[in-house]
Amino acid sequence: MQKMIDEIKEKCAALIKNGEASRVIGWEKGELPYDRTPAVFDGEKAVGRLLYDAFCGANISKYLIAASKTGGKVIALLKPCDTYSLNQLLTENRVDRSGVYALGVGCSGMVDVEKIRDKGIKGIKDIEEIDGKLSIKTLYGDRTCDKSEVLLEKCLSCKGEKFAVSDDSVALLEGETAPSPSDRFSAVSRIEKMSPKERFEFWRGELSRCIRCNACRNACPACSCMTCVFDNARSGVSSKASPDAFEENMFHIIRAFHVAGRCTDCGECSRVCPQRIPLHLLNRKFIKDINEFYGEYQAGEQPYQRGPLVDYNVSDRDPGQV
Repeated sequence: MQKMIDEIKEKCAALIKNGEASRVIGWEKGELPYDRTPAVFDGEKAVGRLLYDAFCGANISKYLIAASKTGGKVIALLKPCDTYSLNQLLTENRVDRSGVYALGVGCSGMVDVEKIRDKGIKGIKDIEEIDGKLSIKTLYGDRTCDKSEVLLEKCLSCKGEKFAVSDDSVALLEGETAPSPSDRFSAVSRIEKMSPKERFEFWRGELSRCIRCNACRNACPACSCMTCVFDNARSGVSSKASPDAFEENMFHIIRAFHVAGRCTDCGECSRVCPQRIPLHLLNRKFIKDINEFYGEYQAGEQPYQRGPLVDYNVSDRDPGQV
């Protein structure tokens, strides 16, 4: 991994030195040893702080909405799945392509620290990835676990090693590969088989934990409105914490409808949720229905493509037809 980091830094430093870019958006060390925080590295010297490892799960494409329009080209470090989000933002004219140098960085899967804790591993002091295994130092001794057992939800449905958009890339080291994807709609199918009452109780159980911190909305690349309806005092729903179950449901259902057909299934909503609500399942339900009604479609696969919900074809059928 160090060899890959060195190559990323060398490419970024060279681009800045040659005047092709002025800064980088990537990840740096956070407060905890496994925290990787999105950050802007301004200038050639700042690139030395840049990090890239199995804890850089954050999708930084949304930061490009502002960064691409502030003068000077910004180098964006994008994992393969992140490039789909950039393409979707380009399609919606939210990012200025001329202000972005897309540097694709290979990914063999990102770690979900909460899944490590679910294994009973507490008091984590340090984590190191070695040949597909995690060596974990804790306050209570050393532990190990397979990386494949603690991947982020989005990595379980990995889109592969292809970059949907890039100006250059840094490939995975020899012997490393992207995670093997599983059926991403399996959980959706299980919920669909529930009775209406069971589905309602399932989602009430999940959404009742929502504290309206807006982390899902703020991290989601598809939530890019300058002013959200939920920030409009005249909407009647601008309270920080939902006062009742109806508003808890409404907030998440409206958000899911707003990103329908545009969601690239990057999983940021679930990744950042402090209450671990599986919000991505709402989006995947829409994706599954769109695929069934209009044919297989992947948002962000191509730049400037028209999605099925904003395009019309005479062969389109009414969802109510058999």
